[in-house]
Amino acid sequence: MKPRVLVNGFGTVGKRVAHALTLQDDIELVGVANRSVNTTCRNMLGEQSLLKGTPLYAAVAEQKYISAMQQSGFNYQGTLEDVLKSGAVDIVVDCTPAEVDVATKPLYEKYGVKQIYQGGAPASIAPVSFSTVANYDAARDVNAIRVVSCNTTSLVRTLHALDTRFGVDDVFAVLVRRTTDPADAKKGPVNAVVPVTKVPSHHGPDVQTVMPHIPIKTMACKIPTTLTHTHFVRLKLKQTASRETVLDAFRNAPRIILFSSDAGYNSTSQMIEYFRDIGRPRYDMYEVAIWEEGVNIEENVLYWSHAVHQESIVLPENIDAIRALSGIATKEESMRKTDKSLGILP
Repeated sequence: MKPRVLVNGFGTVGKRVAHALTLQDDIELVGVANRSVNTTCRNMLGEQSLLKGTPLYAAVAEQKYISAMQQSGFNYQGTLEDVLKSGAVDIVVDCTPAEVDVATKPLYEKYGVKQIYQGGAPASIAPVSFSTVANYDAARDVNAIRVVSCNTTSLVRTLHALDTRFGVDDVFAVLVRRTTDPADAKKGPVNAVVPVTKVPSHHGPDVQTVMPHIPIKTMACKIPTTLTHTHFVRLKLKQTASRETVLDAFRNAPRIILFSSDAGYNSTSQMIEYFRDIGRPRYDMYEVAIWEEGVNIEENVLYWSHAVHQESIVLPENIDAIRALSGIATKEESMRKTDKSLGILP
């Protein structure tokens, strides 16, 4: 039987997960839940929208929110608790803001619904932090998992590609983070660089929730751009490697793409324009995008930089997480189905 999935939290990640679920032939989208009728609801559930007719549930059982949904013209079907209580949901993909996820967890558990949380949630929210390439099978015997963040997802994919081929001895990475998502007009900075003054930053320990054997330290800052994060990585390999064998490892790893600065892809804007021009929905870049010319190695110390599309990189992992949690596919089967449905580049 297809796992029946509800998406709670209809924002940047939630709308992408809900849309992607409609592209899967082995997963059923039960509906979406949200606190209010926001612009995402209007964009995604309206007359000309991708998810027109999808059942909508009120995540907060307060009359003002219920009334707004009833009057919205969308397919309002009740509250979040109503649909959980009905037994119609096997798995919830929780895409709610920080702290809301923790507060809602007891409701899911009350009705025996399995849960998938996002990387902004504390690691303690679930017994397993999840990345498809590194620990897919760890999700099979638990009732809740946390898909690691966009930054962590990119690091795990690249580190896993190298660790399985050469072994990884030590990692240091600097994360230059975007200021906010393009649709968010409330945040900054506009004209500043904001460092994370806790050193090392939290990103290294987050990688270790999935790959605990990897010694990694990170630093981070935030800058005035909305397109992507960018990482600068220094890594010591255990085995001897050349630049070509490293590039080969990246080329043959899933969900990683190489861009050539010599061919004109010398900034994140050209990368994003590529995905606009090939027709990706919302110019989503599910792949980790590595600058090919930036890959260099000196005496087993490897250097590279890559871009992370913070809005969409975790989408494939969320779809895989559903299959892992429900036990309906192996890692290889799930990745093949997910990647084909999303048009991820081989």
